[in-house]
Amino acid sequence: MTPLRLVVLGPRGQVGWELMRTLQPLGQVIGLDRQQVDLDQPHTLASSLTHLNPDVIVNAAAWTAVDAAETQEAQALRVNGEAPGALAHLARSCGALLVHYSTDYVFDGGGTRAWREADPTGPINAYGRTKLAGEHAVSAVGGDWLILRTSWVYGSRGANFVRTMLRLGREREQLRVVGDQVGAPTPARLIAEVTAHAITQAMRERHRDQFESGVFHLSAAGQTSWHGLAEAIFEQWRGLASERPMRVASVESIPSADYPTPAMRPLNSRLCCEALEARFGLSLPSWQTGLALVLSEINEFTG
Repeated sequence: MTPLRLVVLGPRGQVGWELMRTLQPLGQVIGLDRQQVDLDQPHTLASSLTHLNPDVIVNAAAWTAVDAAETQEAQALRVNGEAPGALAHLARSCGALLVHYSTDYVFDGGGTRAWREADPTGPINAYGRTKLAGEHAVSAVGGDWLILRTSWVYGSRGANFVRTMLRLGREREQLRVVGDQVGAPTPARLIAEVTAHAITQAMRERHRDQFESGVFHLSAAGQTSWHGLAEAIFEQWRGLASERPMRVASVESIPSADYPTPAMRPLNSRLCCEALEARFGLSLPSWQTGLALVLSEINEFTG
């Protein structure tokens, strides 16, 4: 395959950072942060990106402050809803493939069955509404695009649940963690690796005029609660014999009602990834496997 010219928006975020190293074998990777491309001003995106003549645009930038979106939905909508539409227009005009990330928050979190791509959406918070608007904006434009819905993203860098638990576990003897929200913790590195694989296949399909745009679910295999994840974090960390031991002795499971937040969280964040695995010939690893890799990386760099 001819080396590609790939533009990554949000290269300093959890997924963006991983993309910057994972996409390198595919060609020239250009990372653009908010100082260079501001998604809060969708009308400026064409002038900021057209001269780069990209083959692929990967949008890893987003408004991710879920609670803040409740009171700042208009701004979140510009970033998560309008900007992806502008990127889709740009990608279509220059013949590029657009890869855009979405979320399980587009669903209402009901039931216990894993959500499939064709299931009815129904966001229960502002963040989910803005991300769903972005999906609609991309699909309405046409062109070649992939939307990857993911969930419970974390990594060895940045602010996320895993790193927060490690910090609190060193500071406190007892923790209380929500136990009635269920999903699949998904490493940013896994998302980036699957994205690289999907781009490679998609570009081959485009060359043969066989590509079809679509929405796909992407999360680690299996399921757990936030409480279950917290317990797994501490168990695996102790197994690493780290020089930074955990102080925490007990983790109590609590209902969501005991940990109120401005934005409601879905109770069911399970995503069925069979369509993605079938389309791209993948078998996604378990969330426990991903957690072990991230914890090992954190331990390696922090001791």
